[in-house]
Amino acid sequence: MRAKHRPPRCALASDINADMKQSILAIAAVLNLTIAAATFAGDGIHPPWTQPPENGKNFTVAGIDNVPDLYGDINDPQLVVFFAGNQYMVVHDLLRAFRAVHPEYERIFVETLPPGILVNQIEQGALIVGNMRVSLQADVYAAGRGRIDALQHDKQWFARTADYARNRLAIMTARDNPRNITGWNDLAQPGLAICMPNPKWEGIAANTIIPLLRASGGDELVDRIYTQKIREGDAFLTQIHHRQTPMRIMEGKCEAGAVWYTEAYFHAMLTTHPISMVTLPDAQNRYATYAAGLLKSAPHAKAGADFLEFLLSADAQAVYRKYGFLPPGD
Repeated sequence: MRAKHRPPRCALASDINADMKQSILAIAAVLNLTIAAATFAGDGIHPPWTQPPENGKNFTVAGIDNVPDLYGDINDPQLVVFFAGNQYMVVHDLLRAFRAVHPEYERIFVETLPPGILVNQIEQGALIVGNMRVSLQADVYAAGRGRIDALQHDKQWFARTADYARNRLAIMTARDNPRNITGWNDLAQPGLAICMPNPKWEGIAANTIIPLLRASGGDELVDRIYTQKIREGDAFLTQIHHRQTPMRIMEGKCEAGAVWYTEAYFHAMLTTHPISMVTLPDAQNRYATYAAGLLKSAPHAKAGADFLEFLLSADAQAVYRKYGFLPPGD
């Protein structure tokens, strides 16, 4: 019996392999483009959210390698500034304006972390982030006026200080405020997932939010939000609220959170961020004055003095107005 004719097995496998190879190459090309976009443009949810420094290879991976609160030249800086974290959005524009006036300062390093963490860094001599140790000493430290005054009274850290901006509070919510939050008492709603700054290291909590909660609903409201809702799993305490609160809202893990006005203002004006802002009337609000101090131990005292003077200039004040901050004297 003659065997039936069959296509050569090796030829058939070769054709399939060729087709698969082309498909794999096409998929790989798409994946490479997607990875490149995520690497250099971010995914919209994860920081840094602001324009990065220039003149170098950009390798920012959303959610993995971004280090959003350390900005600028970490190698041999000519000026080191420690800012309160809520000013991360102004840094790029502020340094550009400063360099226009002082082009001699090419290498500047800025941190925008909670002021309590920055104090710990100054006292302990370094900041450790992941596997990185930053031992740079600050020339200028900026925080709320109350903290600056306390540090000067207790430690005599500063050669001089100056007020340069003011802020107030707001409530950040998911886009269009689906839970109809209008004020502090609404944060106590059963089942409402909220993000709240941790009073252990974020001054906004202990010095501003908790007193306002107490004024609105007494100790019962403070206990409801900072004890009961935590126990029930409906409240998350942040380590760095200006990053975690907006990110958790965009990820659907929280529905609202107390923040500085300027943080909610910044995210609400980014059309790619599904975030809205609830403004609070003066009766439910409190204004904070920001001050900067030139440290007596500043390694770059002249640069620090120039930056402190610049913060009070019309150019610097215009940058702060752009991002919703108020002038220091209002």
